[in-house]
Amino acid sequence: MVMSVRGVIAATLLAGSALAATPAFADEADAPKDFTVTGNVALTTDYRFRGVSLSNGDPAIQGGITVSHKSGVYVSTWSSSIHGGDLYGDQELDLIAGWTGGLGSSGLTLDAGMLYYAYPSGHVGDANYWEPYASLAYSVGPAKLKAGVAYAWKQKGLLTIDGYHHDNLYVYGNVDVAIPNTPVTVSGHLGYTDGVLAPCYTCNGDKTGIDYSIGASMTVYGPLSVGVSYIGVSGPSIDSYTNDAVVGTLTASF
Repeated sequence: MVMSVRGVIAATLLAGSALAATPAFADEADAPKDFTVTGNVALTTDYRFRGVSLSNGDPAIQGGITVSHKSGVYVSTWSSSIHGGDLYGDQELDLIAGWTGGLGSSGLTLDAGMLYYAYPSGHVGDANYWEPYASLAYSVGPAKLKAGVAYAWKQKGLLTIDGYHHDNLYVYGNVDVAIPNTPVTVSGHLGYTDGVLAPCYTCNGDKTGIDYSIGASMTVYGPLSVGVSYIGVSGPSIDSYTNDAVVGTLTASF
């Protein structure tokens, strides 16, 4: 949710929609050149959000569309099937708006924005919530380094077990290394949660937790890519929820 996240997938493809606006007084023939539309659909063996399964350990289907302007501003929507019970239902829908671009000659790339998590098929309570985010990325040879933070303030949609609303802080680091002369990229991730979205907050009240993953991905044909990751979290191992898992994903990008 990164996968996001905010960054895995089960049953019916969840379509996304995006809005694009034409600049005032612009030549209509030139306007499309200012925008780029990208998207993807994916099938994964387990949708893991910050290490925790939101699909009850089952496969999930995901898809998203992003419209980007040459200024760096973008809007995006992403959705996944889930097993969320009465509160969350069977669909997660993320609405995202942000800006990304280089910071002068530093070599750093900033990505910052706001993410809204919605659960349209939930019918008990209100699980929707907002989460602003920011990250910095830097490339060193074949390696891309990234550090990010996301903070959800106290709000109605954040789950509580003591009758009070709580906030949530998530910080993380990623490294992706493209293996020279191959289509393979090796990736590592380490994240730390402090708050109501901690991996074991609902199982034992622990408000902090660590998630981690290591994996590899490769392009297999045209827009198709495959990936496999070993994913885990700190705390008790609960089957189909917080247990360590090997997750495979097939993605088609456009």
